Amino acid sequence: MTTTARSVPSGPAASGGLGLRARVTVAFALGALALSAVLSVATYTVVRTQLVSQQERAAASQTYLNARVLRDGLRGGTGAGSVLTDLQTPDRGGVVLRQADRWFGNSVIVGRDTLPAALRDDVAAGVAATQRFEAGGESWVAVGVPMPRFQAEVFGVFSLGEVERTLEILGYSLAAVALLTVVAGAGVGRWASGRVLRPLGGVSEAAAAIAGGQLDIRLGARDRDLAPLVASFNHMVDALADRINRDARFASDVSHELRSPLTTLSTSIGVLEGRRGELSARGREALDLLAADVRRFQRMVEDLLEISRFDAGMAELDLQEVDLAELARHAVRGAGEVVPVVVRGGRSTVPAEVDKRRMERVIVNLIDNARAYGGGATTVEVAAVEGGVRLEVVDHGPGVPIEERRQIFDRFFRGSAAGRRGAGQGSGLGLALVVEHVRLHGGRVWVEDGNGARGARFVVEVPRA
Repeated sequence: MTTTARSVPSGPAASGGLGLRARVTVAFALGALALSAVLSVATYTVVRTQLVSQQERAAASQTYLNARVLRDGLRGGTGAGSVLTDLQTPDRGGVVLRQADRWFGNSVIVGRDTLPAALRDDVAAGVAATQRFEAGGESWVAVGVPMPRFQAEVFGVFSLGEVERTLEILGYSLAAVALLTVVAGAGVGRWASGRVLRPLGGVSEAAAAIAGGQLDIRLGARDRDLAPLVASFNHMVDALADRINRDARFASDVSHELRSPLTTLSTSIGVLEGRRGELSARGREALDLLAADVRRFQRMVEDLLEISRFDAGMAELDLQEVDLAELARHAVRGAGEVVPVVVRGGRSTVPAEVDKRRMERVIVNLIDNARAYGGGATTVEVAAVEGGVRLEVVDHGPGVPIEERRQIFDRFFRGSAAGRRGAGQGSGLGLALVVEHVRLHGGRVWVEDGNGARGARFVVEVPRA
């Protein structure tokens, strides 16, 4: 049965948007902005209404008081101009009196023309009225009180400039508080998202370690809310480890079982090759094909056994102090090739502490890979680098496509195009074994472009000791 893998989208970040932590931070910041904006507008509106209303009540009280003073003065026979001098005049404003058709005032700032026409009409009709208006770029409030007995009207004009300045300061203060609230909200969102995502960071690290082959990694349930996720994750890892162990045991068992019949076949082929002269031409051709396939099969079985030892954790290093350049020359001769070994850096030797058998196997596998897929190795280069040693096998084949440079080290990978690297007669285990041998040394291996426009360069780097 064939199963199709499904990828579950994880949100906008999967398509290049903001990450989860950034989105939580932005959400907190926007929430703080909305909350602070609502509170600021509400506070400003309430305060403005209260201040203006208070100013209007104070203006009305003072105007009615002035009206009583004027009434008493006019009743006593005092002239209107004389009475005005006894009235309480605001710092920014004044009192305007109309008696018959004459207008009097005690301030040079305000006068008859300052008063709104609608207010004058209402008061002339015998109705006390209050009105806010703009004049000279400033806000004012005027209160008019009629005095029909004396055919007079008194108006008090008061400036709202102080109230406006107070409200302006309040507006700036609320804006600053809103800005600080947004910054604080973003900070809280950043901190909260970090706290929330910190356990997921542990899951990510564990997943990366498991992907690297550490199947003994398990998560601990530190948070009750994450307990189901931790349990599912650990169950998945247990199932994965069991599956890998079963596959490894199966490959190991099969390989062991195949060794005996392969040995019998190899011995029988040796007997036939000893009597090759008695065979016909077609018989010799068939024997050659059979011998080549048996040898390839033997090599694959040996590679599978070696892989199974790595999977079972039974591979061990036998470190020895060697000259890596001389070891490379010996491996090249053992592979049946004539390839120059070049020591870079002006040195004649490159001392290293490695497992001699495994490192020789690495070099032979790279030589065989170059012979099978790269037209043969052109040079083997050895050099001492900072903290380690480096070995490079260069060929002049078609090279390795960039999209295959990681997959090429996977087990049984055979490439994507016939006639190119990876499409030959190999088992697909040679480079995988190179990776395992090098990883056991604590090193790494990769492939890059060769010399010029053609070829590939396989690079092995291991610590000096």
